[in-house]
Amino acid sequence: MAKLKELSPQEVESSKIYRDWGLKDEEYLHIKEDILGRHPNFTETGLYAVMWSEHCSYKNSKQVLKKFPTEGPQVLQGPGEGAGIVDIGDQQAVVFKAESHNHPSAIEPYEGAATGVGGILRDIFSMGARPIASLNSLRFGELDNDRMRYLFEEVVAGIAGYGNSIGIPTVGGEIAFDDCYKGNPLVNAMSVGLIDHADMQVGQAQGVGNSILYVGAKTGRDGIHGATFASVEFDDEVESERSAIQVGDPFMEKLLMEACLEVIYNHKDALVGIQDMGAAGLVSSSSEMAEKAGTGVTLNLDLVPQRESGMIPYEMMLSESQERMLLCVKRGMEEEIINVFKEYDLDAVVIGEVTGDGQYRLMHQGKEVANLPVNSLGDGPVYNNQGQVPQRIRDWAEMGQFQPEIENATETLKNILQQPTVASKKVAYDTFDSQVRTSTLVWPGSDAAVVRIRGTRKAIAMTADYNSRYIYLDPEVGGQMAVAEAARNIVASGGKPLAITDCLNFGSPEKPEVFYELDKSADGIAAACRLLDTPVISGNVSLYNETNGKAIYPSPMIGMVGLIKDIDQVTTQHFKSAGDSIYVIGETSDAFNGSELQKMMLGRIEGPLFDYDLTAEKANQETVAAAIQKGYLASCHDLSEGGLAVALAESAFNTEFGLEVKVNMPASHLFAENGSRFIVSVKADQQAAFEAEFKNQFVRIGQVTDKDLIRIQAKDQFIEAERSELQELWEEAIPCLLKEK
Repeated sequence: MAKLKELSPQEVESSKIYRDWGLKDEEYLHIKEDILGRHPNFTETGLYAVMWSEHCSYKNSKQVLKKFPTEGPQVLQGPGEGAGIVDIGDQQAVVFKAESHNHPSAIEPYEGAATGVGGILRDIFSMGARPIASLNSLRFGELDNDRMRYLFEEVVAGIAGYGNSIGIPTVGGEIAFDDCYKGNPLVNAMSVGLIDHADMQVGQAQGVGNSILYVGAKTGRDGIHGATFASVEFDDEVESERSAIQVGDPFMEKLLMEACLEVIYNHKDALVGIQDMGAAGLVSSSSEMAEKAGTGVTLNLDLVPQRESGMIPYEMMLSESQERMLLCVKRGMEEEIINVFKEYDLDAVVIGEVTGDGQYRLMHQGKEVANLPVNSLGDGPVYNNQGQVPQRIRDWAEMGQFQPEIENATETLKNILQQPTVASKKVAYDTFDSQVRTSTLVWPGSDAAVVRIRGTRKAIAMTADYNSRYIYLDPEVGGQMAVAEAARNIVASGGKPLAITDCLNFGSPEKPEVFYELDKSADGIAAACRLLDTPVISGNVSLYNETNGKAIYPSPMIGMVGLIKDIDQVTTQHFKSAGDSIYVIGETSDAFNGSELQKMMLGRIEGPLFDYDLTAEKANQETVAAAIQKGYLASCHDLSEGGLAVALAESAFNTEFGLEVKVNMPASHLFAENGSRFIVSVKADQQAAFEAEFKNQFVRIGQVTDKDLIRIQAKDQFIEAERSELQELWEEAIPCLLKEK
């Protein structure tokens, strides 16, 4: 990257360079006239620009985020720190968060995805937790062109390359494909960690005179204005933004993680606070640590470890070089901490100290290059945007449900199993090491991943999920369904949902129709979280996901974690033995708008979303959870994309079994996507007791067989195909598309 020319304060104003950094004219004037009472210099303007970006300040989304429930008896740490923490008993807790790395992944997919994984892992271990698992949620355009095939393969490789190298298992996730993501793929990374209550940390710089310690990799010019870059729309000139992309080193991260955890576990008396240098780098971590503590901070930039010559303060402060952390250490105990990092061959340098005046000061080559109120960096403008019902929703108001005409139900199932969103993602998750650390009980390929907590009978279930098509048709109800589907995944695995994290991926909030999507989705998410008792404990907002003015579908990713109290209750979606009875719970009707079937048959989705009852959802989840706890269920699978026929087939895949099912519905309903539904199987010798206890809550529809045959009889026609043939079509669909180069 070329050396940056530093402008005078007057030149900053006259050139309006701050606009390129994401500051609006009125925001610049507010800094100049109301906060500082003078022209901000080049460095100060850059600090405000990055800290007031949407990615850091949530200036367009704060009003929306206030809607979320964030408290509950299980919540030990809600939003505001590096990650959220939820109690799981026995003085243990689970720490988790999700982050987006969408814009970097569109430009440099390998590094964008890899550094997304690295960043979220640092958020976890900065809280004092050891990461135990990673997940991801990905969205791409259709795999019908070389560019999208390249993005898919490189993003998957980046996730694998970083996660496998650092030794954290990638245990689950989900991938979907729609044309709206062609120019703006979504790469959301989630990480889960385990912590003892006694080791919980906060990112605060407390205690006047205490030292600020920089640890980890050296600072370079990569990632400068990465947070600003994440807060702008794409256009055809997007390739010019490569300088905003960071480069990761998972082996450095591994050393950094172990050193930080050693400090947290064994040097509690010296450590005051710790925070990841993530978005907005050194300025974000240092100013946030001071602001949360109600203190000030002075940094000497001459002491910052640098890997490039001639870096100016602006570059050092805004760089998003990876694998760096900031610590606050008690005065006089610095060497104790520095020596720990030396053992791992890592830089550890005192670069400043905590002050009591609430000011944020930077020194460079003997001169003061920034002096401003620390609170002003985190107290940026808040915009109260107004929403407007999208024209498409108004146009669809009088439409009914799409009515598919199924001429050959068997061929329809074969075709829908080959749609990339439904097809097996084995080509992706086979590249991930899901077994490292040997605690994974359920790996990719079932509803939720499950990781054992060593030394106990407990396990953690985790998932990432949402269906953006539903939200596109009805943001509020679709938001409810996103939380509910994640909860169904947890329940189907034998877990009790505890809390969620989210990545709110949307277009420009300055457009009334997009803001409506964001606002109403939040209403739906909040309602579901309250009813299901899953507060929002962490997350992030990724807005301006647009290319040439066209936004992605509204895409609020929901990451959820649940507790399995005894590993004997761990349940998977796959049938276990021939002769087991198959049941379904939940109502099926004309639920086709937004479905995989509608997209496959029309090439688009449209119309009002089908009816959905959140109360029925909760009741069905509680019924299934009770059946698992009582030991009745041999398998359990939630119904989602593709409906009942797809879920039945998936339950038989990767087994030696087939199925014989008869349902009192037309063949088209086999592909309806009503929510609140599960398929379960019950062993033959427990069938009578199960039916006696749960009476009419489950409907028996057939049984597992020992044949290589899937047969589903509907009212008007039947599906009949070899399981092995269907599984091959399902597994080979994406690899075949990737080979079409």
